[in-house]
Amino acid sequence: MYRLLVLTEQGRPIEGLLRPADAEGLEVVFAAGPEPEERDTQTPDVALLPLGSIASVNARQLVGRCHQQGLPVLALVSADRLAAYDYSLNADDFALSPLQPGELAARVKQLVLRTRGDSGGHVIQVGDLAIDQDRYEVSVGPRKVLLTFKEYQLLVLLASNPGRVYGREALLSQVWGYDYFGGTRTVDVHIRRLRSKIEDASHTFIETVWNVGYRFRA
Repeated sequence: MYRLLVLTEQGRPIEGLLRPADAEGLEVVFAAGPEPEERDTQTPDVALLPLGSIASVNARQLVGRCHQQGLPVLALVSADRLAAYDYSLNADDFALSPLQPGELAARVKQLVLRTRGDSGGHVIQVGDLAIDQDRYEVSVGPRKVLLTFKEYQLLVLLASNPGRVYGREALLSQVWGYDYFGGTRTVDVHIRRLRSKIEDASHTFIETVWNVGYRFRA
């Protein structure tokens, strides 16, 4: 059973989401933010952001906080507001409301697989590169790689979404947070250091998309 964290103003439940989520075998928790409470020992798999119930400024902040927690975000958009959907919100996926039967569970499962790898476990394996998210360990073949936490976060984000191009602003937002005031050169410096640690003549994992950003080789 996947655990769905529904983000709402002041953590108030949205009754219309309980029935489809329960019917699709999802455990639902309502909260005002992604940070876990002391009494809550279970980690959610995906955060659901119903845009119709949250102000746009708050929604942007919530996406940034979710990504800081390593939590993928599924935005819920009403069909009549699709044309006005702001893609710079940087949610990992979106679904139209009202939801079709089975759609919520399918999109949650897809996000979990995209984040954790096809096995549904916590190890991302790409050729000789292995990222153990339970132990925060990275290796290339038999060689262990020592990364800073920011380098590790960058690598997990890119490797979890092979082929997807991330602009520097998007990487800055997701890894450093929406309230970080440093420039995008910070991203370039960290990418350069990350490449020097995981790449060599036989291994190339991260590609530069000129004038845009970076992507992990699909």
